[in-house]
Amino acid sequence: MTLKSAVASSARFLVVLDADSTLIENEAIELLAEEAGSLELVARVTERAMRGELDFAASLRERVATLAGVPVDALPRIRERITPTRGAAEMIEAVHAAGGIVGVVSGGFHELLDPVAQGLGVDTWRANRLEVSDGTLTGRVSGDIVDAETKARSLIEWADAAGIPRRKTIAVGDGANDLTMMACAGLSVAFNAKPAVRRQARLALERVDLAELLPVLGLRG
Repeated sequence: MTLKSAVASSARFLVVLDADSTLIENEAIELLAEEAGSLELVARVTERAMRGELDFAASLRERVATLAGVPVDALPRIRERITPTRGAAEMIEAVHAAGGIVGVVSGGFHELLDPVAQGLGVDTWRANRLEVSDGTLTGRVSGDIVDAETKARSLIEWADAAGIPRRKTIAVGDGANDLTMMACAGLSVAFNAKPAVRRQARLALERVDLAELLPVLGLRG
């Protein structure tokens, strides 16, 4: 979703989050894989990718290939299983009240992320799209894959669009695919994160509660 000019023109700072296991409790690809009967394989590949042992784009293609044949009419049922992370709504509301904007950039999928982001009031977001043919998933991604470089470019693009200096950007993530984005931000925050991410982030939140980000931003004592 494109950042609205009215929102961007008055923004004071930017918070950009990963989606899976950050904005939401779930891993979207694993919810889809349960439907396809490929959960065990997908979970193994996901874990290796999150640890940085596999190239993200290649690993995503490998995982999405196992989804071939899943009917698109299963997507609403899968969306109902997605749970926003504790504190997500509170954090977003507080950021908005303080004049900030919230972006989400995800290696997951628009088909599952869109209603969640809309419901939480996220200002802008970007994710992958699943290719569909004859009412079923083909097992391929449509268009370019949202990888680590895309995440970093998104943070820079959204900050520039809003006239926000890089030092007033905050990147929040949990996996290796978030590290490039986190390195671009004024402040990097590891959330529910893998050890490699915790080591490289400037701060690491201990509790899986996005409201814990508010004291870091000076929005709650």
